[in-house]
Amino acid sequence: MEENVISSFVNDTIPSGGSEASPTPAAAPAPSPTPSAAQFASPAPVAGVAAAPAPRMNPLFPGRTFISTVLDALDSKETMTGKFTGKYMQRAVMAGFFVGIFFTAFFAISATFAATGPAMALVGKVIAALTFGWALVLIYYTNSELLTSNMMIISIGVYHKRIDWLHSLRILALCLLGNLIGGLVIAVLMRFSSITDGVIFTQMANAALAKTGYVTQGFGGIVDLFVRAIFCNFCINIGMLMVYNGKLVNDFTKCIIMVVAVFVFAYLGFEHSVADSVLFLIVGLHGVINPWLAIAAIIVILLGNFVGGGVLIGLNFAVMNDRPHPNPSQPGEFENSALEHLEAPRPAGL
Repeated sequence: MEENVISSFVNDTIPSGGSEASPTPAAAPAPSPTPSAAQFASPAPVAGVAAAPAPRMNPLFPGRTFISTVLDALDSKETMTGKFTGKYMQRAVMAGFFVGIFFTAFFAISATFAATGPAMALVGKVIAALTFGWALVLIYYTNSELLTSNMMIISIGVYHKRIDWLHSLRILALCLLGNLIGGLVIAVLMRFSSITDGVIFTQMANAALAKTGYVTQGFGGIVDLFVRAIFCNFCINIGMLMVYNGKLVNDFTKCIIMVVAVFVFAYLGFEHSVADSVLFLIVGLHGVINPWLAIAAIIVILLGNFVGGGVLIGLNFAVMNDRPHPNPSQPGEFENSALEHLEAPRPAGL
């Protein structure tokens, strides 16, 4: 029975069109003396040939391809959290692994360069921020689930009535839980190793104390933390918007965009709820920070992340690229799967 469910899920979520490893490819049709518009708009993939060009954009609403691709990703997340909750959690845990390992690398690189002298501290900060950016790349290409980018996806889904808020909160809660479990596993492993010893742990502890310090500064500090969280997820999701918009077909370009987006927030000291949670777990296992202050800080950061990714990117671009229908009874343009209408690529993960 499980095999039938999995087969049905695969058939529903993967576009039809043949397997990559088909032993006997279908014969190509005879060339037409006058190529049709469909032949230009939808070339068939051929092994060894460069990827097809990006789909044609609507000149008035070019962001509609982005919306369609995001809604298609939402359909997959709904199916995963409904039929394959355990597998969805595994994907979220994997994202926690990547964030925990690469955020530790961020502090290790920063501390190592800073220990050589003030002149090298800036170099170390730049290299560390660039390194941390590759965590988002790995999350994207391994189909892992990260909370902050899911905030954008569910907001667009709610606006287009593809999902209700209750189910949206369930998806976000499962993703957050998985991310935290992954971060906790990394924190426990770090606790029983010497990876974060010395100047590395000192810098991590100072960073954690600074983040919880915003909460103790009163209203001004909380607002400061909230604004930093807004900017953080704005950076992440503007990068994901570029990856999802259907215009980019080159993986190298996608990687650079994601790395730069994370570099900006890491270098400027913006606040990411999952990364900060992992940092608090690593430092907290040494008894350095107040756990209640850490929880309060994460709550503020979560709210700020949602505003930055869910509102400023998700809802903003959903409204920006939505056209009202003169007939209220007319079905919404995004009511069905995006792949039935557009040649937008199905996003991997996030």
